[in-house]
Amino acid sequence: MKDLFERIIKDKGPLGKWAEQAEGYYVFPKLEGPISNRMMFNGKKVITWSINDYLGLANHPEVKKADAEAAAEHGMAYPMGARMMSGHTVFHEQLEQECADFVNKEAAYLVNFGYQGMVSAIDALVTKHDVIVYDMDTHACIIDGVRLHAGKRFVYKHNDVESLEKNLKRATKMANENGGGILVISEGVFGMRGEQGKLKEIVALKKKYNFRFLVDDAHGFGTLGEGGRGAGVEQGVQDDIDVYFATFAKSMAGIGAFFAADKEIIQYLKYNMRSQMFAKSLPMTMVKGALKRLDMLRTMPELKEKLWENVNALQSGLKENGFDIGNTNTCVTPVFLEGDIPEAMAMVNDLRENHGIFCSIVVYPVIPKGMILLRMIPTAAHTMEDVEETIVAFSAIRDKLKNGVYKKIAAAMLG
Repeated sequence: MKDLFERIIKDKGPLGKWAEQAEGYYVFPKLEGPISNRMMFNGKKVITWSINDYLGLANHPEVKKADAEAAAEHGMAYPMGARMMSGHTVFHEQLEQECADFVNKEAAYLVNFGYQGMVSAIDALVTKHDVIVYDMDTHACIIDGVRLHAGKRFVYKHNDVESLEKNLKRATKMANENGGGILVISEGVFGMRGEQGKLKEIVALKKKYNFRFLVDDAHGFGTLGEGGRGAGVEQGVQDDIDVYFATFAKSMAGIGAFFAADKEIIQYLKYNMRSQMFAKSLPMTMVKGALKRLDMLRTMPELKEKLWENVNALQSGLKENGFDIGNTNTCVTPVFLEGDIPEAMAMVNDLRENHGIFCSIVVYPVIPKGMILLRMIPTAAHTMEDVEETIVAFSAIRDKLKNGVYKKIAAAMLG
């Protein structure tokens, strides 16, 4: 018999094997100072393109005031206990109803964290007799939820409706044999590549196939659709999304998330999502803070307008300068380059230290080998000066990458 830890010590995983060179700088970096378009990193001020604060609410005076007042009144502990036992309040109910109304659904249910909530919701919605059909590029929380499924699952090619239909045919046969149903899962906005999910096309397939539709709209909520009501509203199919999910951790610059659906479905989730039944309630400071943020989404359309002014400036500027930003049609702005992981590390070091630009770097296994993705999140807090400086810097690092400069630097570093 082997020691359980023998494998862990020998094989640290595709990212973990770079920990010695990367930790504290490329991964687990320490951004300091108020959340803003420019923050401190490694002793220098940098333009930050890695903060999901789409509407610039994180440091908004009204938000900070609401958070401070709620913390002063309630502390961080109240309410204690799980919602079902002792952690339920009228403010939790108020936030749920306001979220439901905002996204045009009958009811909503708060969860403490989006990741945890999605895993648990998928587990609750299906049995071993049911079949899950999901997009291959969905977020890790969906993948982990699907892994818990004791029944059959089929994955379809990213945003490929033909592939989806092929798998729906297989799922229909399987569900009929097992006496189960079908759950289709997509994202409203795919967070790495920035493409909207093909929600309208997926909904159209309901005329031919009997399935229910779950949409993770973490990046669409607050950024797309009338008033920021999300990708379903943007595409005119919100009523046909059976279970809608959004998080407070991005546009609302907070903690927590919610599911919205018909009352019967929400009632079922409340009594069957183990991650919420047996976990402490969302603290009152977060709940009241979320109520304030949601009110600002409803009453301050200028926040979303400013966001999209910056998005359009950044994306058009990158395209005009010959950069590949894929098929993004959302705020998420990917820049695709060719290179290996050591080159990527050398390039990002140059970008941060010599150009004052901080953005996320994504490499294998998240994207294919030989590719580097620089993922940028424009926010309402950014300026045209930020955009211009960034495009100049990106042009400089692209030239060095093509000319092999970073390959030489990486070879010397790894020596």
